[in-house]
Amino acid sequence: MSAVARAFATWQGNTHFRFGQAQSIESADLKIGFGRRDHGDGHPFDGLHGTAAHAFAPSDGRFHYDADETWVVGAVPGGLDLETVALHEIGHLLGLGHRSVPGAVMLPEVRTGFTQSLHADDIQGIKALYNT
Repeated sequence: MSAVARAFATWQGNTHFRFGQAQSIESADLKIGFGRRDHGDGHPFDGLHGTAAHAFAPSDGRFHYDADETWVVGAVPGGLDLETVALHEIGHLLGLGHRSVPGAVMLPEVRTGFTQSLHADDIQGIKALYNT
């Protein structure tokens, strides 16, 4: 939870959005969880070393991590950092697509053993999208 909360705080600090934890899953606008293979959203995961996570564009609000990946907090060799992936997927929840700018969190792939924060391109993209 804390890794995802930090990712939301990072986006909050760079946008006009405010995020808070819902009291129940039914009242949440954004729903985050782990799934394996066919987990019911029409976009099955492919197991270890494939698609690590996915999120749907605004107003859907779903964000899923692939439970078969090796999830870690921080730059741990062979692991995917929960916070770095959350930054990327929250970008999708907010409406951003993939980018090709080196260093952008919205690159289509994340490396194992690596952490990342928002890049100027990510911040410019969200500000352009919402005219802030």
